[in-house]
Formats: sequence, C-alpha cells, structure tokens
Amino acid sequence: MEELFLIKCIDQIHDGLCNGLARFSGASRAALIYALDKNSPLRIYDPCDLLRGHEPRLEEIYLKHNKKTQNPLAEEAIGSGEYAHPELAGIIACGGHFPNVFYQTWFSEHHVDLCSTGPTERWLEYACRLLSQDLGTKSVTDLETSGYVLQDFATHAVRDHIVDVRNLSLGPDTRLRIYPILDAILNISKTQEEGKWAFGDLIFVEPSQVHRIHYLATFGDFERPALKDFKHARKLLQAVEGNKHKLVSNGQKIIGIGTGRMPDFSVTAEFRGNHGFIRVQDETICSFADGGFHSSTRQANLVQLEEVLLELNLDSNKRYSIMKVASTLVRSAQERKHGCALVLDFGSPLANISGQHLETPLDLKRHMDLDLATSLAKVDGALHIDMMYLKLHAFASLLDGRAVAGENRARGARYNSALRFTAEHDQVILVVVSSDRPISIIQHGAEIKARCDWEPKYQCLSEPMTLEDWIQQPNHS
Repeated sequence: MEELFLIKCIDQIHDGLCNGLARFSGASRAALIYALDKNSPLRIYDPCDLLRGHEPRLEEIYLKHNKKTQNPLAEEAIGSGEYAHPELAGIIACGGHFPNVFYQTWFSEHHVDLCSTGPTERWLEYACRLLSQDLGTKSVTDLETSGYVLQDFATHAVRDHIVDVRNLSLGPDTRLRIYPILDAILNISKTQEEGKWAFGDLIFVEPSQVHRIHYLATFGDFERPALKDFKHARKLLQAVEGNKHKLVSNGQKIIGIGTGRMPDFSVTAEFRGNHGFIRVQDETICSFADGGFHSSTRQANLVQLEEVLLELNLDSNKRYSIMKVASTLVRSAQERKHGCALVLDFGSPLANISGQHLETPLDLKRHMDLDLATSLAKVDGALHIDMMYLKLHAFASLLDGRAVAGENRARGARYNSALRFTAEHDQVILVVVSSDRPISIIQHGAEIKARCDWEPKYQCLSEPMTLEDWIQQPNHS
C-alpha cells in the first residue's frame, strides 16, 4: 500500500510539473531520480525518456563515486534543505536530501530560448518539497493537490527567483514586496491607453535607495499615484515611451521620472507593446505576455537552421553570414507581426520559382539592401535567396508541389506549401515564420525539429526501476 501511495505521489507531481512548465516554457518533460532511505537503491522515474542519452554522465555522478564529499548521495556533501544541481547538457536539475526522502532530484529540459534557468530551478525545488511533504502526511485525500499547485506555479517561481537574487546582494531585510509588483506588471501590460499597449520602463527601487536616483520630475507625497491604480500607472508610462527615462516606484507608489544609473538590484519591467521583460541587474528573469509570465526570450530560434548549415560543410564565415541575414529577416518579420518565408537556395543553377524577379539581385551583405529585403518580406510570398552568395533574386515567390505526408492544415498555407516545395527541391532550405511567432525550418519535405515528438505517459502503477538497471538496458530507443 505504501509503495502504491509513493508511486501515485510521484505521478501527480510529475504530471503537474510537466503541465506547469509547458505553459511557462513550451512542451516540457520531467524525470526523477530518488532513494527513499540511505540503504535503498537509486530509482528513476522517466516516462518520457528525458534522460535517455545521458546514461554515461548519470553513471559517473551517481554510481562511480568513491569520495563522500563528491557523492551527491552523501549527507556530508549536501545537508538537509540544501539544493544540488547535477550538470547534464540540455537539462535543468535540482535536488538534495529532504525529510521522508533520503535523496531526490527532479530534472526538466533546458529550452534554447530560456531567459533564465532560475524560475525553472525554483519550480523543481518546490517539487522536491511537495514530494517530501506528501510522503510525510500520507493523506490520500490531498494526493492531487501538489499536482494542481505545480500547474500554476509560474508567478511564484518568478517571485522566488527575484527574491533569491536580491537577497544574495541586499540581504533578507528588504521592504520591496515582489508579489504586488508582479501583479501590477501583469495588470498594466493588459491595460490599453487609447487603443495602444504599454511601452516604456517601470523600475521598482528599494525604498531606502530612492534618494539615490537622479529625477527629472517628482510627485508630491500626497499626490503620488498608487501602484495598484493600474490605469493611472499606464497613463504615466506614456511619459517614458520612446526615451531612456524610467518611471520610478518604491513598490507601493510612483515617485517620479528618473534617468541615468539606477540602484543595483532594482526590479525593472520593460513594456514592449503586447509583451515585455522583467530584469534584475543584468539578468533577464522572464518575459510576460497575454496576462502571464513566460520563460521565452521571444527571439528568433534558428538552432535547427544552424545544424543544417553545419551538415553542408560550409566554412565558419559563410555560416555566420547566412545566420546573420536569416536572423535579421526573421526578427523583422516577428517585430512587424507579419509572416514570411525564406527560400535559402544552395543549388546551381537555382530553383525555378515563379515570383517577382529582380533585374539586379540585392546583395544582402550590404546594410541598405538587407533593409530593403525586410520590407519586401511583407509582400505575400517567399523571398528567394541565393544562399552561397547571399543575394536576393526574387520576392513574392509562389511555392507549389504535390501533396506530401505530414501536412498540417492547422499550420496554414505558407507552412504546407513549404513542405510540398522542399519535397521536390533537394537544394533548398525553407525558413517559415508564422504571424503568430512560430518558426519552422523545413528541408526534404519535413520540418526539422530539435527533438522528436513525444506523448505524455500517465499513471505508472509499477515501482520505478533502479537507476543501475535502467542504465544497463540494451534498448535505449
């Protein structure tokens, strides 16, 4: 009975963790390595194969240590309540020793467009505490509570990381309360003024340090707008729109408009229209959009394109130039909120594509020509680029081809046309930018992804296998 309760606890926390991180960072997997007591073998719970491919490193960390001070299972290395972060490529991990669980570490994916690993680490820390707590209470009626809590933990994870960053420098005796600040940021971001979203910077300064700011204008003590008056704060942001000044708050009220260097470890909310970013010192903590917090940097993710270019055996200077041009065109399309498609053609001769051909191709290595290409990308159709010489030969190009397996009507005509076209032209790579921000790299009639799709697995009712047996499994597919 106790074994079944343990498995259900792990399953509920795993489910909540995956669902919560999916909202914060996109589709996310999670895994757990644990030992119930000092004499228990290490076991692994990894229903979506997050840790497959890391067997040598896991064996080195957990099974081959001779010195207690190096072994993460040694209580001398990690005291109760302290956290360890085993290092695995592409993985975020957090664990340690806790009451009711001798050792546990939760793992999740390190997405390539992460602002900071901090909030995700706080998420994993909380998963550790919840598992320890659930095993201590042994309450069947409260079994699902931990999963529900982890599903909606984004605000708490962001808050906890901001508090940790500030406490390391300023100490715990601070008067800046983070929860009201985060609430104000989201409400201001959702408030339009004359039909326009907020632009400008709002900085939250420790009350004891507000006198250190160089103010261009201040408000009287009895006329300072309350931070909870979101509409008023939104109106005042117009005063710092399009300049380097900042609206200054002590966490409760708006004091005035400041400029120049701000006190260290203040919390800055950068409003950029329908989205924005939260920063502390030089660290971008997270982004915010659509009334919630997210981990994304909101920058073009062209990792898959870079991998394809590596396979073409191009020299590093050529790869850099191609990536620079592609990034500029994609970023422009995202900022202007229009879709576009780039046909990167490395064939000789180039593919025959119907479109608006230029008498003299634009040299995209020149700033003026590249700037013009960003404007031409707004015209419906694709840009046809000679990838080897970085010249734009045509715009408004029409892509066609026969139907292929893997088409997805939910992705629209631009995406599916790219699948069909690349299936019949081996010498092209297509970069498709949708108006709602997703970027797809397509070659040979298929989208190139960072990893294969996976299906969630729920309610594992058998005891997880030992880590040693898992590592020795012959089939790692």
